[in-house]
Amino acid sequence: MQYRLYYWNGLQGRGEFVRLALEDAGADYIDVVREQGDTAMDSFLAGQASGLRPFAAPFLEAGGQVIAQVAAILHFLGPRLDLVPDDAAGRLQALQLQLTIADLVTEVHDSHHPIASAAYYEDQKEAAARRAADLRQHRLPKFLGYFEAVLGQAGGAHALGRHSYVDLSLFQLLRGLDYAYPEAMASLSPTLPRLRALEARIAERPNLAAYLASTRRLPFNEQGIFRHYPELDGAIARSSL
Repeated sequence: MQYRLYYWNGLQGRGEFVRLALEDAGADYIDVVREQGDTAMDSFLAGQASGLRPFAAPFLEAGGQVIAQVAAILHFLGPRLDLVPDDAAGRLQALQLQLTIADLVTEVHDSHHPIASAAYYEDQKEAAARRAADLRQHRLPKFLGYFEAVLGQAGGAHALGRHSYVDLSLFQLLRGLDYAYPEAMASLSPTLPRLRALEARIAERPNLAAYLASTRRLPFNEQGIFRHYPELDGAIARSSL
């Protein structure tokens, strides 16, 4: 099956979590907007295309279906790309972990846009500074500590005891946080040996290594979810580690 991925041009954003799964599996897919421009999404977002109307990108067109929301897309792709356990319990665990990753991604976004997504960062810098401080001191240690424990419970190498889309998403999460909050992540990283080892292994997977070295892997920038504003970064207090 050929998959058609739709996401805003010029950004990694939430679409990158889906793209990593497709690239890792060597799937046949078209990055539609990169070929045709953002207007390729208009008919879907306006409810004028066949299939369930997506609320927002990313969404995937596959075999006459339209699937939106990162966790739902990966839940759909997982069995088809051999990126999830075979049993129903394992697939549900994967979905649960992916939804938890999505929760943290939302908090990261809200750390630089805490008042309104449509407003400029410069118009909410004071609120962003307070929100980012809470993210660094409390939320990152809590979320990443949880994922570190999940890896330990599953044997240390994979979130689900075998390679899955959750491992790929954890890789992307770490890379994004390293870009957005390098000082905070430098202080937190010594407490995350399993996550860091997983990140290194994912980067060495042949298909992923080729993708990461290609022009298809866009750089992080200040238009996406993971944005680096130096004034929002800082080391995490030892008491939070």
